Amino acid sequence: MSNGKFKLYVDSDFSSPYAMTAFVALTEKRVPFDIQKIDLAANECQKPGYSDLSLTCRVPMLSHDDFYLSESSAISEYLDDLLPEDNFVRLYPKDLREKSRARQIQAWLRSDLMPLREERSTAVIFFEPTKKPLSEQAQRSAAILFTATDALLKGGSQNLFDEWCIADIDLALMLNRLIMNGDEVPEKLSAYAQHQWQRPSVQLWMNRVRGG
Repeated sequence: MSNGKFKLYVDSDFSSPYAMTAFVALTEKRVPFDIQKIDLAANECQKPGYSDLSLTCRVPMLSHDDFYLSESSAISEYLDDLLPEDNFVRLYPKDLREKSRARQIQAWLRSDLMPLREERSTAVIFFEPTKKPLSEQAQRSAAILFTATDALLKGGSQNLFDEWCIADIDLALMLNRLIMNGDEVPEKLSAYAQHQWQRPSVQLWMNRVRGG
């Protein structure tokens, strides 16, 4: 039976961390999908047509046949339920507690650490670093990120859990806001983020043409 037709709506400059997560999720599931670019600078996400389908008027948005879904973590969960593990890579751990922890990590990274996210936007990853030093507030956010990540990684583990999951990409991306800007990051955490960044699905996103 066909899995249906998938289309992923992303920001036109491919710099949204959430669009990246959804792209990686679809790529890991190894199903064909089209990409539709949305010009956020031109406010296309607010215009009729897109806003009627997205509900939240944001990217990413996934269309699957006649179903439309926004928010990257919702997209990841939908794909994991729709395309089960017997035929496809799992995006979340099978163990209930580990899956809940993965979702906790994703929710935390999307709702907290705002000073760090503001001062080290994804522009430092996808375009160029900034020379502006971190404020005291951002330094505190970074310290919280380091402490939590160190506690989550067991020994020299390359993944949060026994096997890779989509939360690894979200966490690595947050760390890379600092690493790729040249800010100081503990060696263990830097090695973890660099390992995640070598995943083929991530490299496909990183190699998208930007800025022109």
